[in-house]
Order: sequence, then structure tokens, then C-alpha cells
Amino acid sequence: MTAMRRTHALFGALFLAVATVGVWLLWLGWDTGYTVDARTGATSGPYEPWQVIGCVLTLVLLAALAAWRLSPWLVAPVMTVAFTAAWSRQAASRDDSGLWVVGAVLVLVGMAVGSTAVSLAVRRVARGRAGRSD
Repeated sequence: MTAMRRTHALFGALFLAVATVGVWLLWLGWDTGYTVDARTGATSGPYEPWQVIGCVLTLVLLAALAAWRLSPWLVAPVMTVAFTAAWSRQAASRDDSGLWVVGAVLVLVGMAVGSTAVSLAVRRVARGRAGRSD
């Protein structure tokens, strides 16, 4: 790998990490309140379904865009670590039971699988298009 390619990958990874944390902040980072149903006493939250759906769709778009410029083997770990770290920081600060670790593992696995699948699919499509244009 040339010095220029390493620099491109480094700045791309840094930008992707910041953007991934930004997605978390935009959709989930601001919501820390839980809702208690007065009738049943059931607690839900802190996120609403629309927030999670918006977050996932934005992460898919981000992974797809990043995969056009960066290797999927860089996109997946950067997004996984950045999002899991942001989520875990907030979850750990609000959980006395230690169960946030279970959630962090689920977020880690979900991010790893999702970002890998999206970035590999986009890379495959991009290579297919490049092969046809020759």
C-alpha cells in the first residue's frame, strides 16, 4: 500500500468514525427518558421505534457510501467500534445493574454483521459496474 493510499484510508476511517458517532447522536444520543404505562406499569424506552429505524437506515446509507471509497474490511470495524463505543458510553453511565454489557454485545454483533453485509454488497455492485464499463 502506498503512502497516499494509507493516508486516504486513515482520513477516510477517521471521517467515517466521526460520522458514525454523529448518526448515533442524531438519532439516539439525545433520548435518555423512559416511559411508564400508567395502566400496566410497563416501562419502555429510551428509544422510540421511529428513532431506531431512522438510525439503522442512516447507518446503512453511511456504510454504502463509505464502501464506494474504502475497503469493506475497513468500513465494518470502524463503524462497529465507533457506534458501539458511543452507545456503550451512554448505557454504562445510566445502568447500575451491569446489564448494559449485554446490550453492548448485541449492538456490537448487529453493527458488525450489518456494516459488513452492506459494505460487501456495495463493493460487489461497484466491481460489477466497473467490469461492465470496460
